[in-house]
Amino acid sequence: MPVLPKTMAQAMPADSETFNKFFDSWICEQNSYLEQLVSAANNHQNDDAVLLPLIDRVVRHYEHYYQAKSDWERRDAISMFNPTWRSKLEDAFLWIGGWRPTLAIHLLYSKSGIQLEAKIGDLMRGLTTGDLGELAPNQVKRIDELQKKTIHEERVLTEKLAKQQESMADRSMVELSNAVSEMIRNECSGGENDEKVESALDSKEDGMEELLHMADDLRLKTLKAVITILTSIQTVHFLIAAAELHLRLHEWGKKRDMNAVSASGTHNHATGLHVS
Repeated sequence: MPVLPKTMAQAMPADSETFNKFFDSWICEQNSYLEQLVSAANNHQNDDAVLLPLIDRVVRHYEHYYQAKSDWERRDAISMFNPTWRSKLEDAFLWIGGWRPTLAIHLLYSKSGIQLEAKIGDLMRGLTTGDLGELAPNQVKRIDELQKKTIHEERVLTEKLAKQQESMADRSMVELSNAVSEMIRNECSGGENDEKVESALDSKEDGMEELLHMADDLRLKTLKAVITILTSIQTVHFLIAAAELHLRLHEWGKKRDMNAVSASGTHNHATGLHVS
């Protein structure tokens, strides 16, 4: 496997701030790969010698992101459920710390429909380009099977998440919260209970970390599974759509966050409110 670009190798996360920098660096490189993908789609539609190495680099770019994310999850899993490097808009649509795997399949079908409608006249005249608007019947069947399988795996993880969340109110946690509350009321020191609290919370965080790893594995597995169904040029179009959606949602979300902060500042100034 080729050596990673220097900028990516230097961007491995060590704490929240540096992971934020890593994400900014990664998303800039995603934008660069997007430009390469668009150029390849326009100029090398039938040239696998160009398309396949590019697809491989883009997939490795995703792999590196999830490896870096996994490393950070081992340091601070809880922060990955409310990442500061993403916008509030993106946060609202997260599933176990990232995008829902079936989203890749919905994206594929959406882009396929768009490209099909755009060239329906050409298809009637027998002209083809081999893009996502020309999915073969066997491809549609495999995508449908992948969707059903992925939905099932999502449900399994969603149920695991529910059980993990419900465990915050299990007997041990209720007993511990009561014991600490009694000590506070009696103004007693709680060194022993402090250790129990840390141990209990560490156990809960370990469970959330395991879920994050499993969800990220499913995300990457689904992305790769989609690619194995598509031709080279179809994969390029799929990766273009994925990058465009991710980059634009990130931009739109950040812009909305900035506008909200600006509006809040204007309101506070107009009403004479000041935050010290």
